[in-house]
Amino acid sequence: MGDNDRLTARQFQQAGGLEDWRVLRFGASAWFGTRSHTEGAALVRRIAELPVDGGSAPEIDLRAHGVHVRLCTDGYPGFTRADLAAARAISVAARDLGLAADPSVPQVMQLAIDTLDRASAMAFWRSVMRYEQLGDDVLMDPMRRDPRFWFQQQDLPRPLRNRIHVDVAHPHRLALRAVEMARAAGGRTAYAGEYYGTLADTDGNEVDVIPLVPEDTLGDDPDTADWRVLFGGMTFYQVDSRAGAADLAVAVAALADDAGLPLLVDLRADGVTIDTGKDQWEEERFPVLARRVQSAARNQGLTADTDRLRFVQFGIDAVDIPAVRDFWKAVLGYEYDPRPGVTDIYDPHRLNPPIFFQQMPATEEARRRQRNRLHIDVYVPDDQAQARIDAAVAAGGRIVYDDEAPEWWTLADAEGNEVDIAVMVGREELWVAARSNAD
Repeated sequence: MGDNDRLTARQFQQAGGLEDWRVLRFGASAWFGTRSHTEGAALVRRIAELPVDGGSAPEIDLRAHGVHVRLCTDGYPGFTRADLAAARAISVAARDLGLAADPSVPQVMQLAIDTLDRASAMAFWRSVMRYEQLGDDVLMDPMRRDPRFWFQQQDLPRPLRNRIHVDVAHPHRLALRAVEMARAAGGRTAYAGEYYGTLADTDGNEVDVIPLVPEDTLGDDPDTADWRVLFGGMTFYQVDSRAGAADLAVAVAALADDAGLPLLVDLRADGVTIDTGKDQWEEERFPVLARRVQSAARNQGLTADTDRLRFVQFGIDAVDIPAVRDFWKAVLGYEYDPRPGVTDIYDPHRLNPPIFFQQMPATEEARRRQRNRLHIDVYVPDDQAQARIDAAVAAGGRIVYDDEAPEWWTLADAEGNEVDIAVMVGREELWVAARSNAD
């Protein structure tokens, strides 16, 4: 393989020493299980010490029970020699620390939006989400934490409300700014509440923007001034090196383990996001941990930049919430939120957004019959797709389209809400074969 040669997803996975890795949308991922934040932080440190030879630095998500590592290929077809070397070196570092990979864990969610006017829809969603555009049809979180949005052409209008919508929370000042910009991009106000507002794009796709009141801090304590409450307690610190990011991750890991509270610690090229996850900031021990994290970061000379923060989740309206919820738990590999009266399901590895369910009147039959303009794509490892499909069907779902298999399958829950199970491995080879047959 030459320096400029590119490997397909299948070639990457089949290369020697890559058994831990699975190719998903926009890159390759690995998950290494741990027994604590601190054990995971040791791997974060080792990865930070590896050279970056001709590629971008790995993106790392440190959790209480594992470390997720992603090698990105945004805008570049295929993988390089540098990607191979980085993946192998990370696997070696994990084995040296006694950590085992679980290749069944990684998955990537994206939201697919059907639209009659893609340019208008993308302008609206770029503004309201504070996303960046990637190519002609994708919007992405510049922090690479929240799901990407993919836009596809819709043939005929579907005038009724979707049963799927987006919630997005920004720091208060930026939430107001996002609303203003989304309206300027053609959006309209569908609901105006005290704490949140619902905006709709020109097709009627809705997003709830939160909070519209200045109640996003932990109070007046200067020792927690770096934190914002956006469903979870969150902060972000800029760093100027991979070593600096690792230093902060190691410190936060020790504090989280000492407190006995799980934190989400996401390391990116320009900084580190620290997050409790949805609603976990309400735990009575969290304010003490928040003070200690802020103190540790400031002792390292770091400054918080709360403008980088964002929270995203998806809501689904359903008549039979238990049945619909069972399907989505199975198809996404999620868990039930155990709190009484809470309908949420969540990623047990805390890598993908929560989904919650809202009661829908049974009388809205026309709305149930209309196909949603929004659906979720979930990219899974190629060796996990069939098991995920089988689990979803066993949970009351059905396959509604499989003409593109083994690239993707469309499944629907009992009320017609759709999800695509998609894989990347083998796509390039199928495309080449199709072109050859056409010639």
